[in-house]
Amino acid sequence: MSDAARIDGYAAAILDVARAEGDQAGLSDELFQVAQAFETSEELRETLTDRRLPLDRKKGIVDDVLGGRASEATIGLVNLLVTTNRIADFAAVARRAIELAAAGEQAVVAEVRSAVPLDDSTVERLATKLSRVTGKKIKPQVIVDPGVVGGVVVKVGDTIYDGSVRNRLDELREAWG
Repeated sequence: MSDAARIDGYAAAILDVARAEGDQAGLSDELFQVAQAFETSEELRETLTDRRLPLDRKKGIVDDVLGGRASEATIGLVNLLVTTNRIADFAAVARRAIELAAAGEQAVVAEVRSAVPLDDSTVERLATKLSRVTGKKIKPQVIVDPGVVGGVVVKVGDTIYDGSVRNRLDELREAWG
Protein backbone atom coordinates (compact mmCIF):
# COMPACT_ATOMS: atom_id res chain seq x y z
CA MET A 1 0.00 0.00 0.00
CA SER A 2 1.37 3.42 -0.93
CA ASP A 3 1.89 6.13 1.67
CA ALA A 4 -0.78 8.29 0.01
CA ALA A 5 -3.31 5.45 0.12
CA ARG A 6 -2.49 4.74 3.77
CA ILE A 7 -2.86 8.43 4.69
CA ASP A 8 -6.16 8.62 2.79
CA GLY A 9 -7.38 5.52 4.64
CA TYR A 10 -6.58 6.92 8.08
CA ALA A 11 -8.09 10.30 7.13
CA ALA A 12 -11.30 8.72 5.82
CA ALA A 13 -11.59 6.57 8.94
CA ILE A 14 -11.23 9.49 11.34
CA LEU A 15 -13.85 11.42 9.34
CA ASP A 16 -16.21 8.46 9.58
CA VAL A 17 -15.81 8.58 13.36
CA ALA A 18 -16.43 12.34 13.37
CA ARG A 19 -19.57 11.97 11.24
CA ALA A 20 -20.86 9.23 13.53
CA GLU A 21 -20.31 11.52 16.51
CA GLY A 22 -21.87 14.47 14.67
CA ASP A 23 -18.86 16.73 15.08
CA GLN A 24 -16.96 16.78 11.80
CA ALA A 25 -16.21 20.54 11.93
CA GLY A 26 -15.05 20.35 15.54
CA LEU A 27 -12.80 17.39 14.81
CA SER A 28 -11.29 19.15 11.78
CA ASP A 29 -10.39 22.17 13.92
CA GLU A 30 -9.02 19.95 16.67
CA LEU A 31 -6.92 17.87 14.26
CA PHE A 32 -5.51 21.08 12.83
CA GLN A 33 -4.50 22.37 16.28
CA VAL A 34 -2.98 19.05 17.37
CA ALA A 35 -1.11 18.70 14.07
CA GLN A 36 0.32 22.20 14.52
CA ALA A 37 1.49 21.32 18.01
CA PHE A 38 3.01 18.09 16.74
CA GLU A 39 4.80 19.82 13.85
CA THR A 40 6.20 22.59 16.05
CA SER A 41 7.41 20.36 18.90
CA GLU A 42 10.56 18.58 17.83
CA GLU A 43 10.83 16.97 21.27
CA LEU A 44 7.32 15.48 21.02
CA ARG A 45 7.92 14.21 17.47
CA GLU A 46 11.24 12.61 18.41
CA THR A 47 9.80 11.00 21.53
CA LEU A 48 6.74 9.51 19.82
CA THR A 49 8.75 8.25 16.83
CA ASP A 50 11.54 6.75 18.96
CA ARG A 51 11.28 2.99 18.36
CA ARG A 52 13.32 2.29 21.52
CA LEU A 53 10.69 3.86 23.78
CA PRO A 54 8.09 1.32 24.99
CA LEU A 55 4.62 1.62 23.51
CA ASP A 56 2.98 2.04 26.94
CA ARG A 57 5.24 5.00 27.67
CA LYS A 58 4.36 6.65 24.33
CA LYS A 59 0.63 6.18 25.00
CA GLY A 60 1.13 7.68 28.45
CA ILE A 61 2.74 10.73 26.85
CA VAL A 62 -0.16 11.04 24.42
CA ASP A 63 -2.61 10.89 27.33
CA ASP A 64 -0.57 13.46 29.30
CA VAL A 65 -0.41 15.86 26.35
CA LEU A 66 -3.92 15.43 24.94
CA GLY A 67 -6.00 14.09 27.83
CA GLY A 68 -8.76 16.53 28.73
CA ARG A 69 -7.81 18.77 25.78
CA ALA A 70 -8.76 16.61 22.81
CA SER A 71 -11.63 14.34 21.89
CA GLU A 72 -11.45 10.58 22.24
CA ALA A 73 -11.44 10.35 18.43
CA THR A 74 -8.27 12.45 18.15
CA ILE A 75 -6.56 10.66 21.02
CA GLY A 76 -7.56 7.33 19.47
CA LEU A 77 -6.10 8.34 16.10
CA VAL A 78 -2.82 9.45 17.67
CA ASN A 79 -2.59 6.24 19.70
CA LEU A 80 -3.37 4.15 16.61
CA LEU A 81 -0.59 5.88 14.68
CA VAL A 82 1.79 5.41 17.63
CA THR A 83 0.88 1.71 17.86
CA THR A 84 1.41 1.12 14.14
CA ASN A 85 4.66 3.14 14.08
CA ARG A 86 3.04 5.68 11.73
CA ILE A 87 2.95 8.68 14.07
CA ALA A 88 5.33 10.53 11.74
CA ASP A 89 2.37 10.59 9.33
CA PHE A 90 0.06 12.35 11.80
CA ALA A 91 0.33 15.84 10.30
CA ALA A 92 -0.29 14.45 6.80
CA VAL A 93 -3.29 12.42 8.01
CA ALA A 94 -4.72 15.47 9.80
CA ARG A 95 -4.24 17.68 6.71
CA ARG A 96 -5.90 15.09 4.48
CA ALA A 97 -8.82 14.64 6.89
CA ILE A 98 -9.33 18.41 6.94
CA GLU A 99 -9.22 18.53 3.12
CA LEU A 100 -11.73 15.68 2.85
CA ALA A 101 -14.05 17.34 5.38
CA ALA A 102 -13.89 20.62 3.44
CA ALA A 103 -14.50 18.82 0.14
CA GLY A 104 -17.60 17.25 1.69
CA GLU A 105 -18.89 20.80 2.14
CA GLN A 106 -17.86 21.76 -1.43
CA ALA A 107 -15.06 23.90 0.03
CA VAL A 108 -11.29 24.08 -0.10
CA VAL A 109 -8.84 24.63 2.73
CA ALA A 110 -6.88 27.87 2.83
CA GLU A 111 -3.76 27.75 4.97
CA VAL A 112 -3.38 31.29 6.35
CA ARG A 113 -0.03 32.20 7.90
CA SER A 114 0.21 35.33 10.00
CA ALA A 115 2.78 36.67 12.46
CA VAL A 116 0.04 37.28 15.02
CA PRO A 117 -3.26 35.58 15.85
CA LEU A 118 -6.13 36.86 13.71
CA ASP A 119 -9.52 37.65 15.19
CA ASP A 120 -12.61 35.90 13.85
CA SER A 121 -13.79 39.00 11.98
CA THR A 122 -10.48 39.30 10.11
CA VAL A 123 -10.48 35.61 9.23
CA GLU A 124 -14.07 35.86 7.96
CA ARG A 125 -13.26 38.91 5.78
CA LEU A 126 -10.18 37.15 4.40
CA ALA A 127 -12.21 34.00 3.63
CA THR A 128 -14.82 36.10 1.82
CA LYS A 129 -12.16 37.81 -0.31
CA LEU A 130 -10.44 34.51 -1.09
CA SER A 131 -13.79 33.00 -2.04
CA ARG A 132 -14.36 35.83 -4.53
CA VAL A 133 -10.85 35.43 -5.98
CA THR A 134 -10.96 31.64 -6.26
CA GLY A 135 -14.65 31.15 -6.94
CA LYS A 136 -14.70 28.49 -4.21
CA LYS A 137 -16.02 28.23 -0.67
CA ILE A 138 -13.03 28.68 1.68
CA LYS A 139 -12.32 26.91 4.98
CA PRO A 140 -9.47 28.95 6.52
CA GLN A 141 -6.93 27.33 8.84
CA VAL A 142 -4.83 30.01 10.58
CA ILE A 143 -1.24 29.33 11.56
CA VAL A 144 0.67 31.82 13.68
CA ASP A 145 4.11 32.01 12.08
CA PRO A 146 6.53 34.67 13.39
CA GLY A 147 8.57 34.21 10.20
CA VAL A 148 5.86 36.02 8.25
CA VAL A 149 6.89 39.32 9.98
CA GLY A 150 3.68 41.16 8.98
CA GLY A 151 0.67 40.67 6.73
CA VAL A 152 -0.43 37.19 5.68
CA VAL A 153 0.61 34.40 3.36
CA VAL A 154 -2.23 32.22 2.11
CA LYS A 155 -1.99 28.87 0.35
CA VAL A 156 -5.06 27.53 -1.44
CA GLY A 157 -4.22 24.27 -3.17
CA ASP A 158 -1.03 24.95 -5.12
CA THR A 159 -1.58 28.72 -5.29
CA ILE A 160 0.15 31.07 -2.85
CA TYR A 161 -1.08 34.60 -2.18
CA ASP A 162 1.77 36.42 -0.48
CA GLY A 163 0.64 39.61 1.22
CA SER A 164 3.49 39.60 3.71
CA VAL A 165 5.55 42.68 4.50
CA ARG A 166 8.67 40.73 3.57
CA ASN A 167 7.28 40.01 0.09
CA ARG A 168 6.26 43.65 -0.40
CA LEU A 169 9.75 44.82 0.58
CA ASP A 170 11.31 42.29 -1.80
CA GLU A 171 9.06 43.58 -4.59
CA LEU A 172 10.09 47.16 -3.83
CA ARG A 173 13.78 46.21 -3.83
CA GLU A 174 13.35 44.47 -7.16
CA ALA A 175 11.44 47.40 -8.66
CA TRP A 176 14.05 49.93 -7.50
CA GLY A 177 16.85 47.50 -8.38
